[in-house]
Amino acid sequence: MQFFIDTANLADIQEAHDLGVLDGVTTNPSLMAKEGISGDERVRNHYKAICAIVDGDVSAEVISTTYEEMIKEGEELAALDSKIVVKVPMIQAGVKAIRYFSQKGIKTNCTLVFSAGQALLAAKAGATYVSPFIGRLDDISVSGLALIAEIREIYDNYAFDTKILAASVRHSAHILGCAKIGADVMTGPLSAILGLLKHPLTDSGLAQFLADHKRALEQKM
Repeated sequence: MQFFIDTANLADIQEAHDLGVLDGVTTNPSLMAKEGISGDERVRNHYKAICAIVDGDVSAEVISTTYEEMIKEGEELAALDSKIVVKVPMIQAGVKAIRYFSQKGIKTNCTLVFSAGQALLAAKAGATYVSPFIGRLDDISVSGLALIAEIREIYDNYAFDTKILAASVRHSAHILGCAKIGADVMTGPLSAILGLLKHPLTDSGLAQFLADHKRALEQKM
């Protein structure tokens, strides 16, 4: 499973990259605003800065909601860097845009997916990635992981090339659940990825090792 980080924070992206597990980045206007990035020029320069750090795909979201505007904006985003994946919402115009981009060889990420039917349409249109928002489904007491499993079954039935990108990942348990089910990619905060490092027996074992090492040194003195 590939690990993407869902942020516009360059320090977090660099840290994930330095950890050696980062495969890509997803971001959106809300995450850009959180970092104080606004205005077309600043946003696009920020995408370039992200691409300079990351070796893999970087999802850049269109703001437009009409087909013509999505095409114009998406082509402009794709021209920024070969790593850019145009992130398109799961709406009727968005599905049409995905088909257009697919025919032009431009990678796409169909976002705001909450049902298997939506994921099926995205795959039929040729989306590179489909992003089911598992955390937001959990928020309304619907199993996000169950949706991932349902999409996995459908995609495997028909050998779709579209990758399942589990989005709105909140914590390490989400990551492990997605890995067990067979999501191709997960995207979440750095904290969720770093959480996989943690185990109380690792901490206590290391503390014991260091204590034993200290005692051995003191005995030699």
